[in-house]
Amino acid sequence: MKALSILHSESSRGWGGQEVRTLKEMIALRALGHHVELVCPADAVMGARSQAEGFAVHHARIRSGFDVRSMLKIRSILVRGQFDVLNTHSGHDSLVAGMAGRLALTPLIVRTRHLALPITSLATYNRFPHRVVAVSRYVRDYLISAGVPENRVETIYDGIHKPAPIERSTLRDELGLGPDAVIAGIVAIMRGKKGHDELIAAVRPLMIERPHLHVAMVGDGQEFGRLQAMIAELGLSHRIHMLGFRKDVNNVLRGCDLFVLPTHQEALGQAFIEAMAMGLPVIGTRVDGVPELIDDGVNGLLVPAKDVAALSEAIAKLVDDAPLRARFGAACLARTDGHFTVDIMASETVDFYRRGLAARRESAARRWRAAA
Repeated sequence: MKALSILHSESSRGWGGQEVRTLKEMIALRALGHHVELVCPADAVMGARSQAEGFAVHHARIRSGFDVRSMLKIRSILVRGQFDVLNTHSGHDSLVAGMAGRLALTPLIVRTRHLALPITSLATYNRFPHRVVAVSRYVRDYLISAGVPENRVETIYDGIHKPAPIERSTLRDELGLGPDAVIAGIVAIMRGKKGHDELIAAVRPLMIERPHLHVAMVGDGQEFGRLQAMIAELGLSHRIHMLGFRKDVNNVLRGCDLFVLPTHQEALGQAFIEAMAMGLPVIGTRVDGVPELIDDGVNGLLVPAKDVAALSEAIAKLVDDAPLRARFGAACLARTDGHFTVDIMASETVDFYRRGLAARRESAARRWRAAA
């Protein structure tokens, strides 16, 4: 079957779950034999990391949704490259690159929706792309309710690579903790909606009666300094360990006993998937796409967002019950292996592209027959 030629566009200059998923998808599709390139602003982290992975990266400023200069440049890239698929990801590039794709007569234009936020422009889902990918059923249902035709949007879950075996984590040595310590891990950018404040409030009373309980916080962000100062003021710096940005996330997770992320908003939750793939029981909030990952009482526990008391109770339950942690962890492993792998994500994406291209060809053939 013919290999596909795919151009991804991304106007975001930062680095988060959306960009991580896109780069994983690019790498996976290339491994399947498809040709993949990227267009993004020159200062985008996504561009630098894609170049480091060996991808051809084109630069366009994409400063707004009405950046005509960038639109013409992307149109030229599409025409020269004769791409089969243009896949856009953020609001500005979905407008700019989407219009470029239409003018270049790109056979299939796809918009991926990564976020669980209200959409600001229905045109970036209905007018420019031919098809839409949603990263969770929650996001798909929302898009349909907002006016995207049901037959144009499909859920493709995020996938991760199966973690390499780690015989022994270095985390406990790093923190000076022995095997009796129970460590709850959290991996998230430090901003308000990830729930770090609720986590600190939830574990504070637990730590009085449970001297073996510790928390390992992985991540940086705008709230890092404030949270660090808060933890120091509470006298908990020796119990709540702020590890900052880490490249060895799996090593950290392997040293933990459970994972907790009391997020207020999450389209799906890549951090949950990574923790589940390491065999950790998980505690999450009953918001957006999170319940599609966590089956309450089967592979983890769900609590209402911003409910400190419920969060504290859930953490205590797992801290105090090692057999329950083991049972939930085994269920997490089974769930990720069967639903959330990069191979599954890549194969579903290629199938989605091929079906979209076939539908576009059939539609063009019908119009030709009608006009003949």
